[in-house]
Amino acid sequence: MSIWFFILAAVTVAMVVLLTAWLKVHPFLSMLGACFFFAIASGIPTQSIGKYITDGFAETFGSIGIVIIIGSIIGTFLQRSYGSMAIAQSILKLIGKKHVPLAMSLMGYFTSICVFCDSGFVMLSPLNRELSRRSGQSIALTSTALSLGLYATHTLVPPASGPLAACAILGADIGLVISVGLFVSFVSMLTGLIFSVWAGKKVSVKVNMDYEPVPDEVKIPNALLSFLPISAPLLLMILRSLADMPSKPFGTSEFYSILSFAGSPVTALLIGMLLSFLLVRNGEKDVFGSSGWVGQALKNCFSMVLITCAGGALGKVLASWDISDINLNGFSSHSGILVAFVVAVLIKTLQGSSAVAIVTASSVMFPLLGSMGLDSPIAKALVVCSVGAGSMVLSHVNDSYFWVVSQMSGMDMKTALKLQTMGSLVQGTVTGMLVWLLSFFLL
Repeated sequence: MSIWFFILAAVTVAMVVLLTAWLKVHPFLSMLGACFFFAIASGIPTQSIGKYITDGFAETFGSIGIVIIIGSIIGTFLQRSYGSMAIAQSILKLIGKKHVPLAMSLMGYFTSICVFCDSGFVMLSPLNRELSRRSGQSIALTSTALSLGLYATHTLVPPASGPLAACAILGADIGLVISVGLFVSFVSMLTGLIFSVWAGKKVSVKVNMDYEPVPDEVKIPNALLSFLPISAPLLLMILRSLADMPSKPFGTSEFYSILSFAGSPVTALLIGMLLSFLLVRNGEKDVFGSSGWVGQALKNCFSMVLITCAGGALGKVLASWDISDINLNGFSSHSGILVAFVVAVLIKTLQGSSAVAIVTASSVMFPLLGSMGLDSPIAKALVVCSVGAGSMVLSHVNDSYFWVVSQMSGMDMKTALKLQTMGSLVQGTVTGMLVWLLSFFLL
């Protein structure tokens, strides 16, 4: 019976890819349809199918829905208040205009923790173009450095929505994923930077100055204040994960209780959200209303919440299969890390969306964690990172981010394929291999 599980799982994933990529069906409907297909094909009693799907949906929303929503609010406030621009300018001052590619990579790295990578690229494009012009470097080089820097944390570090979704589906500790993800994503960013410098110097793309820069009258907020909504939640969640280690480095006193409370994902991000409110400028109207910044944030994250919860439902349905007879003795935990990476690569390459790749691959891996020896907290964190690395690979014409980068950088398709597509291939592959190598030390 084991072979039928893999056949049905493969057909189910292919169904999601076909409906999403070729028939342009929304991922939510694609995954919902896949849930019913697998449930019926696997022989789940018809009267129980609805319960499996609704339970998986509800459990996922309960564990991660509010976190995604709060993260979206933080990202929107950073963007609309120009807090992200303040972060960018502070990095630029630290690095210097002579090292523009490094500056753009770091800007992308920090921005995409809370801001979607396509939104981050749009937001930072005016600064990127101006710095490219002033430094005399090809905008193809600086744009590739920025886009790959954004990719690094977008796919690997919570509270970015993709990694958060993977944490929810796989039951991974968010603080532990952040700790591993920050290291892996930094190496990933450096890989993207090295590729950008190597490949970008060979391509000359003139800077198109027909863009709308940040108005001079806009007051950029304080850089430290702008960093706080991101750094504070990350620090709190990491400290909580450390506090929960078997050795109990912070003891079991009142301080431990405080960390357990403040470091929980919801509480930590609520603190970050309150800190982001400090970025609101005097004179801004209806910021917290349904038509203001909060309302916009809710609209922006609604689709991601639905996709994530549908992925949770798919994972629940897949996990309903009795896999006790599946023989995975030939698969070590290290092999399982590679399997997670390859599944995400295939889905990303075929249908284009990193979010869908992360959610679908996580759903496929969930019922296999125990059989592959990947059910420990650190193993789950590595699986999240492996799936995230796979979701980077081959950003090409079916990926909306590919077109955002190419169009806003003035690249033609041939140039974008050489830089964005090949860059994502190199970056994702190196990142995936790094996670695999880490598994030999951590598992």
